[in-house]
Amino acid sequence: MTSNPKPFEIGTHSISPGTRRTVDLPVSVLSDHTPVTMSVHVLHGRRPGPVLFVSAAVHGDEVIGVEIARRILNAPQLEAPELERLKGTVLVVPIVNAFGFLNHSRYLPDRRDLNRSFPGSQRGSLAGRLAQLFMSEIVNRADYGIDLHSAAIHRTNLPQIRVSPSRPETLELAKAFGAPVVLTSRLREGSMRAAAQAKGKDVLVFEAGEGLRFDEMAIRAGVSGVLRVMRALKMVGARGITRPKAAPIVTKSSYWVRSPAGGLLRPYKSIGDVVEPEMLLGIVSDPFGENERPVLAEYGGLVIGRTNLPVVNEGDGLFHIADVSAKVDAEQTLGSLASQLEADPLFDEDEII
Repeated sequence: MTSNPKPFEIGTHSISPGTRRTVDLPVSVLSDHTPVTMSVHVLHGRRPGPVLFVSAAVHGDEVIGVEIARRILNAPQLEAPELERLKGTVLVVPIVNAFGFLNHSRYLPDRRDLNRSFPGSQRGSLAGRLAQLFMSEIVNRADYGIDLHSAAIHRTNLPQIRVSPSRPETLELAKAFGAPVVLTSRLREGSMRAAAQAKGKDVLVFEAGEGLRFDEMAIRAGVSGVLRVMRALKMVGARGITRPKAAPIVTKSSYWVRSPAGGLLRPYKSIGDVVEPEMLLGIVSDPFGENERPVLAEYGGLVIGRTNLPVVNEGDGLFHIADVSAKVDAEQTLGSLASQLEADPLFDEDEII
Protein backbone atom coordinates (compact mmCIF):
# COMPACT_ATOMS: atom_id res chain seq x y z
CA MET A 1 0.00 0.00 0.00
CA THR A 2 1.34 3.40 -0.99
CA SER A 3 -0.29 6.70 -0.27
CA ASN A 4 -0.70 9.26 -3.03
CA PRO A 5 -1.65 12.94 -3.36
CA LYS A 6 -5.33 12.07 -2.88
CA PRO A 7 -6.93 12.69 0.53
CA PHE A 8 -6.19 10.03 3.14
CA GLU A 9 -9.33 8.32 4.41
CA ILE A 10 -9.57 6.98 7.96
CA GLY A 11 -12.79 6.31 9.82
CA THR A 12 -15.21 8.98 8.65
CA HIS A 13 -12.40 11.51 8.17
CA SER A 14 -10.58 12.73 5.07
CA ILE A 15 -7.16 14.39 5.41
CA SER A 16 -5.92 16.53 2.53
CA PRO A 17 -2.38 16.13 1.14
CA GLY A 18 0.19 18.31 2.87
CA THR A 19 -1.81 18.59 6.09
CA ARG A 20 -1.94 16.99 9.52
CA ARG A 21 -4.85 16.42 11.84
CA THR A 22 -5.87 14.50 14.95
CA VAL A 23 -8.94 12.33 14.43
CA ASP A 24 -10.93 10.43 17.05
CA LEU A 25 -12.12 6.91 16.34
CA PRO A 26 -14.98 5.80 18.65
CA VAL A 27 -14.11 2.82 20.86
CA SER A 28 -16.73 2.54 23.59
CA VAL A 29 -18.76 4.36 26.21
CA LEU A 30 -17.93 4.12 29.91
CA SER A 31 -20.51 3.16 32.48
CA ASP A 32 -21.09 6.86 33.30
CA HIS A 33 -21.79 7.58 29.61
CA THR A 34 -18.34 9.09 28.96
CA PRO A 35 -17.27 8.31 25.38
CA VAL A 36 -13.85 6.72 24.81
CA THR A 37 -11.99 7.15 21.55
CA MET A 38 -8.69 6.09 20.00
CA SER A 39 -7.02 9.27 18.83
CA VAL A 40 -4.84 9.12 15.72
CA HIS A 41 -2.67 11.96 14.44
CA VAL A 42 -2.42 11.74 10.65
CA LEU A 43 0.42 13.43 8.78
CA HIS A 44 -0.40 13.13 5.09
CA GLY A 45 2.34 14.12 2.68
CA ARG A 46 1.91 15.68 -0.74
CA ARG A 47 4.25 13.17 -2.34
CA PRO A 48 3.66 9.43 -2.88
CA GLY A 49 5.26 7.11 -0.36
CA PRO A 50 4.61 4.37 2.20
CA VAL A 51 2.20 4.48 5.11
CA LEU A 52 3.89 4.05 8.50
CA PHE A 53 2.11 3.72 11.83
CA VAL A 54 3.69 4.47 15.20
CA SER A 55 1.73 3.23 18.22
CA ALA A 56 2.22 3.40 21.98
CA ALA A 57 0.50 2.41 25.24
CA VAL A 58 -0.96 -0.83 23.94
CA HIS A 59 -0.19 -1.66 27.55
CA GLY A 60 -1.63 1.30 29.42
CA ASP A 61 1.16 1.59 31.99
CA GLU A 62 3.95 1.71 29.40
CA VAL A 63 4.02 5.49 29.21
CA ILE A 64 7.48 5.95 27.75
CA GLY A 65 6.11 5.37 24.26
CA VAL A 66 3.58 8.16 24.74
CA GLU A 67 6.40 10.64 25.28
CA ILE A 68 8.30 9.27 22.28
CA ALA A 69 5.17 9.73 20.14
CA ARG A 70 4.73 13.30 21.44
CA ARG A 71 8.29 14.21 20.52
CA ILE A 72 7.96 12.61 17.09
CA LEU A 73 4.89 14.73 16.37
CA ASN A 74 6.88 17.83 17.32
CA ALA A 75 10.04 16.88 15.42
CA PRO A 76 11.30 19.57 13.00
CA GLN A 77 11.19 17.02 10.17
CA LEU A 78 7.38 16.84 10.46
CA GLU A 79 6.51 20.49 11.00
CA ALA A 80 5.90 23.16 8.38
CA PRO A 81 7.53 23.78 5.99
CA GLU A 82 9.16 20.31 6.12
CA LEU A 83 5.71 18.66 6.08
CA GLU A 84 5.42 19.78 2.46
CA ARG A 85 8.31 17.42 1.63
CA LEU A 86 6.92 14.37 3.45
CA LYS A 87 6.59 11.33 1.20
CA GLY A 88 3.73 9.09 2.23
CA THR A 89 1.68 9.14 5.40
CA VAL A 90 2.46 8.74 9.10
CA LEU A 91 -0.22 7.53 11.53
CA VAL A 92 0.69 8.19 15.18
CA VAL A 93 -1.41 6.65 17.95
CA PRO A 94 0.14 7.83 21.24
CA ILE A 95 -2.37 5.95 23.42
CA VAL A 96 -3.97 2.78 22.05
CA ASN A 97 -5.28 1.51 25.40
CA ALA A 98 -6.86 4.64 26.91
CA PHE A 99 -8.59 2.55 29.60
CA GLY A 100 -5.31 1.21 30.96
CA PHE A 101 -3.54 4.55 30.56
CA LEU A 102 -6.11 6.38 32.69
CA ASN A 103 -5.95 3.68 35.36
CA HIS A 104 -2.13 3.31 35.30
CA SER A 105 -2.76 -0.32 34.38
CA ARG A 106 -1.31 -2.69 31.81
CA TYR A 107 -4.76 -4.15 31.18
CA LEU A 108 -8.24 -3.16 30.12
CA PRO A 109 -11.14 -2.97 32.63
CA ASP A 110 -12.00 -6.62 31.89
CA ARG A 111 -8.42 -7.57 32.94
CA ARG A 112 -7.56 -8.68 29.44
CA ASP A 113 -4.17 -7.98 27.87
CA LEU A 114 -4.79 -6.09 24.63
CA ASN A 115 -1.59 -7.48 23.15
CA ARG A 116 -2.97 -11.00 23.47
CA SER A 117 -6.33 -10.09 21.90
CA PHE A 118 -5.43 -9.46 18.25
CA PRO A 119 -6.80 -9.57 15.57
CA GLY A 120 -9.93 -9.04 17.65
CA SER A 121 -13.60 -9.13 16.80
CA GLN A 122 -16.44 -6.61 16.55
CA ARG A 123 -18.55 -8.99 18.65
CA GLY A 124 -15.85 -9.94 21.14
CA SER A 125 -14.74 -8.60 24.51
CA LEU A 126 -13.78 -4.96 25.01
CA ALA A 127 -10.16 -5.94 24.31
CA GLY A 128 -11.21 -7.80 21.18
CA ARG A 129 -13.22 -4.87 19.89
CA LEU A 130 -10.38 -2.41 20.47
CA ALA A 131 -7.94 -4.79 18.77
CA GLN A 132 -10.29 -5.12 15.79
CA LEU A 133 -10.58 -1.34 15.51
CA PHE A 134 -6.80 -0.94 15.53
CA MET A 135 -6.37 -3.63 12.89
CA SER A 136 -9.05 -2.26 10.56
CA GLU A 137 -8.23 1.44 10.85
CA ILE A 138 -4.46 1.41 11.39
CA VAL A 139 -2.73 -1.85 10.45
CA ASN A 140 -4.79 -2.48 7.32
CA ARG A 141 -3.98 1.02 6.04
CA ALA A 142 -0.23 0.78 6.67
CA ASP A 143 2.80 -0.77 5.01
CA TYR A 144 5.03 -0.70 8.09
CA GLY A 145 4.58 -0.31 11.82
CA ILE A 146 6.59 0.59 14.92
CA ASP A 147 5.02 -0.36 18.25
CA LEU A 148 6.55 1.35 21.31
CA HIS A 149 6.77 -0.53 24.62
CA SER A 150 8.64 -0.57 27.92
CA ALA A 151 9.18 -3.26 30.51
CA ALA A 152 6.36 -3.85 32.97
CA ILE A 153 6.32 -1.98 36.29
CA HIS A 154 9.25 -2.81 38.57
CA ARG A 155 11.34 -3.94 35.59
CA THR A 156 13.51 -2.08 33.12
CA ASN A 157 14.70 -2.85 29.59
CA LEU A 158 17.78 -1.81 27.67
CA PRO A 159 16.64 -0.08 24.44
CA GLN A 160 16.09 -2.87 21.93
CA ILE A 161 14.16 -3.79 18.80
CA ARG A 162 12.26 -7.07 18.70
CA VAL A 163 11.25 -8.37 15.31
CA SER A 164 10.20 -11.50 13.45
CA PRO A 165 11.03 -10.53 9.89
CA SER A 166 9.10 -12.17 7.07
CA ARG A 167 10.69 -9.84 4.52
CA PRO A 168 14.42 -9.11 4.13
CA GLU A 169 13.93 -5.34 4.32
CA THR A 170 12.36 -5.62 7.76
CA LEU A 171 15.60 -6.67 9.43
CA GLU A 172 17.36 -3.83 7.61
CA LEU A 173 14.82 -1.37 9.03
CA ALA A 174 15.38 -2.86 12.48
CA LYS A 175 19.10 -2.22 12.11
CA ALA A 176 18.48 1.28 10.73
CA PHE A 177 16.51 2.12 13.91
CA GLY A 178 19.83 2.19 15.73
CA ALA A 179 18.85 0.63 19.06
CA PRO A 180 21.75 -1.13 20.81
CA VAL A 181 20.17 -4.58 20.39
CA VAL A 182 18.05 -6.25 17.70
CA LEU A 183 16.43 -9.42 19.02
CA THR A 184 14.74 -11.68 16.50
CA SER A 185 12.03 -13.26 18.62
CA ARG A 186 9.13 -15.60 18.05
CA LEU A 187 5.62 -14.30 17.50
CA ARG A 188 3.19 -14.59 20.41
CA GLU A 189 -0.34 -15.74 19.69
CA GLY A 190 -2.76 -12.85 19.96
CA SER A 191 -0.10 -10.14 19.67
CA MET A 192 -0.36 -7.18 17.33
CA ARG A 193 2.89 -8.28 15.72
CA ALA A 194 1.48 -11.74 14.90
CA ALA A 195 -1.81 -10.35 13.58
CA ALA A 196 -0.01 -7.79 11.42
CA GLN A 197 2.37 -10.38 9.99
CA ALA A 198 -0.63 -12.54 9.07
CA LYS A 199 -1.65 -9.56 6.92
CA GLY A 200 1.82 -9.51 5.35
CA LYS A 201 3.07 -6.56 7.41
CA ASP A 202 6.04 -6.75 9.76
CA VAL A 203 6.06 -4.60 12.89
CA LEU A 204 9.15 -3.40 14.76
CA VAL A 205 8.63 -3.53 18.52
CA PHE A 206 10.75 -1.06 20.50
CA GLU A 207 11.31 -1.99 24.15
CA ALA A 208 13.00 0.42 26.57
CA GLY A 209 12.76 1.67 30.11
CA GLU A 210 10.25 0.86 32.85
CA GLY A 211 6.47 0.97 33.19
CA LEU A 212 5.01 4.23 34.61
CA ARG A 213 8.42 5.92 34.39
CA PHE A 214 10.28 8.16 31.95
CA ASP A 215 13.90 7.43 31.03
CA GLU A 216 15.48 10.22 29.01
CA MET A 217 18.08 8.12 27.18
CA ALA A 218 15.47 5.48 26.32
CA ILE A 219 13.15 8.21 25.01
CA ARG A 220 15.94 9.66 22.89
CA ALA A 221 16.73 6.22 21.48
CA GLY A 222 13.08 5.82 20.49
CA VAL A 223 12.73 9.23 18.88
CA SER A 224 15.98 8.89 16.93
CA GLY A 225 15.04 5.37 15.87
CA VAL A 226 11.63 6.27 14.47
CA LEU A 227 13.10 9.17 12.49
CA ARG A 228 15.87 6.90 11.17
CA VAL A 229 13.30 4.38 9.95
CA MET A 230 11.43 7.19 8.20
CA ARG A 231 14.65 8.24 6.54
CA ALA A 232 15.40 4.64 5.50
CA LEU A 233 11.93 4.50 3.91
CA LYS A 234 12.74 7.77 2.10
CA MET A 235 9.76 9.48 3.75
CA VAL A 236 11.93 12.33 5.04
CA GLY A 237 15.33 13.68 4.15
CA ALA A 238 18.55 13.11 6.07
CA ARG A 239 18.78 16.63 7.50
CA GLY A 240 18.94 16.54 11.30
CA ILE A 241 18.81 12.74 11.48
CA THR A 242 22.10 11.12 12.43
CA ARG A 243 23.14 7.64 11.44
CA PRO A 244 24.05 5.28 14.32
CA LYS A 245 27.79 5.31 14.96
CA ALA A 246 27.83 1.58 15.68
CA ALA A 247 25.99 -1.39 14.22
CA PRO A 248 23.43 -2.89 16.61
CA ILE A 249 24.05 -6.20 18.33
CA VAL A 250 21.86 -8.75 16.54
CA THR A 251 20.87 -11.79 18.57
CA LYS A 252 18.43 -14.66 18.06
CA SER A 253 18.04 -15.92 21.60
CA SER A 254 17.74 -14.80 25.20
CA TYR A 255 16.81 -16.28 28.55
CA TRP A 256 15.65 -15.25 32.03
CA VAL A 257 17.61 -15.95 35.18
CA ARG A 258 15.00 -16.66 37.85
CA SER A 259 15.15 -16.31 41.60
CA PRO A 260 16.33 -19.49 43.37
CA ALA A 261 14.35 -18.54 46.50
CA GLY A 262 12.05 -15.92 47.97
CA GLY A 263 13.61 -13.03 49.85
CA LEU A 264 15.49 -9.79 49.24
CA LEU A 265 17.58 -9.33 46.11
CA ARG A 266 20.92 -7.54 46.14
CA PRO A 267 21.75 -7.13 42.43
CA TYR A 268 25.34 -6.75 41.23
CA LYS A 269 24.61 -6.35 37.51
CA SER A 270 22.36 -4.03 35.53
CA ILE A 271 21.14 -3.55 31.97
CA GLY A 272 23.98 -3.10 29.52
CA ASP A 273 26.41 -5.27 31.48
CA VAL A 274 28.20 -8.12 29.74
CA VAL A 275 28.30 -11.28 31.83
CA GLU A 276 30.16 -14.58 31.63
CA PRO A 277 28.82 -18.11 32.31
CA GLU A 278 28.42 -18.79 36.06
CA MET A 279 29.05 -15.11 36.87
CA LEU A 280 27.47 -13.86 40.10
CA LEU A 281 24.57 -11.55 39.22
CA GLY A 282 23.25 -10.98 42.71
CA ILE A 283 22.30 -12.59 46.00
CA VAL A 284 18.86 -13.41 47.41
CA SER A 285 18.68 -13.63 51.18
CA ASP A 286 15.98 -13.97 53.82
CA PRO A 287 15.23 -10.88 55.96
CA PHE A 288 17.47 -12.21 58.75
CA GLY A 289 20.50 -12.81 56.53
CA GLU A 290 20.68 -16.41 57.71
CA ASN A 291 20.15 -18.01 54.30
CA GLU A 292 21.76 -16.50 51.22
CA ARG A 293 21.41 -17.90 47.69
CA PRO A 294 23.61 -16.78 44.79
CA VAL A 295 22.02 -15.78 41.48
CA LEU A 296 24.27 -17.05 38.68
CA ALA A 297 24.26 -16.58 34.93
CA GLU A 298 23.68 -19.88 33.19
CA TYR A 299 25.22 -18.65 29.95
CA GLY A 300 27.19 -15.55 29.07
CA GLY A 301 25.66 -12.60 27.25
CA LEU A 302 24.32 -9.08 27.56
CA VAL A 303 21.83 -8.04 30.26
CA ILE A 304 18.92 -6.48 28.34
CA GLY A 305 16.37 -6.45 31.16
CA ARG A 306 16.17 -6.83 34.93
CA THR A 307 13.88 -6.39 37.89
CA ASN A 308 13.98 -3.18 39.89
CA LEU A 309 12.07 -4.70 42.80
CA PRO A 310 14.24 -6.04 45.63
CA VAL A 311 11.42 -8.12 47.13
CA VAL A 312 11.28 -11.35 45.09
CA ASN A 313 9.54 -14.71 45.14
CA GLU A 314 11.03 -18.01 44.08
CA GLY A 315 10.82 -18.26 40.30
CA ASP A 316 10.55 -14.52 39.63
CA GLY A 317 12.44 -13.31 36.55
CA LEU A 318 15.44 -11.31 37.74
CA PHE A 319 17.77 -10.82 34.79
CA HIS A 320 17.02 -11.06 31.05
CA ILE A 321 20.18 -12.01 29.17
CA ALA A 322 20.64 -11.99 25.41
CA ASP A 323 23.11 -14.30 23.72
CA VAL A 324 25.81 -12.30 21.95
CA SER A 325 28.62 -13.44 19.71
CA ALA A 326 32.06 -13.58 21.26
CA LYS A 327 33.25 -11.46 18.35
CA VAL A 328 30.97 -8.59 19.31
CA ASP A 329 32.35 -5.91 21.61
CA ALA A 330 29.02 -5.18 23.28
CA GLU A 331 30.34 -2.65 25.76
CA GLN A 332 31.98 -0.58 23.01
CA THR A 333 28.78 -0.65 20.95
CA LEU A 334 26.66 0.48 23.89
CA GLY A 335 29.09 3.23 24.83
CA SER A 336 29.25 4.56 21.28
CA LEU A 337 25.47 4.71 20.86
CA ALA A 338 24.93 6.26 24.30
CA SER A 339 27.47 9.03 23.67
CA GLN A 340 25.85 9.74 20.32
CA LEU A 341 22.44 10.22 21.94
CA GLU A 342 23.92 12.55 24.56
CA ALA A 343 25.50 14.72 21.87
CA ASP A 344 22.64 14.65 19.32
CA PRO A 345 21.60 18.27 18.55
CA LEU A 346 18.00 17.07 18.19
CA PHE A 347 17.94 16.83 21.98
CA ASP A 348 19.57 20.14 22.88
CA GLU A 349 18.22 21.03 26.34
CA ASP A 350 17.28 24.51 25.20
CA GLU A 351 15.37 23.20 22.20
CA ILE A 352 14.12 19.82 23.35
CA ILE A 353 11.03 18.84 21.42
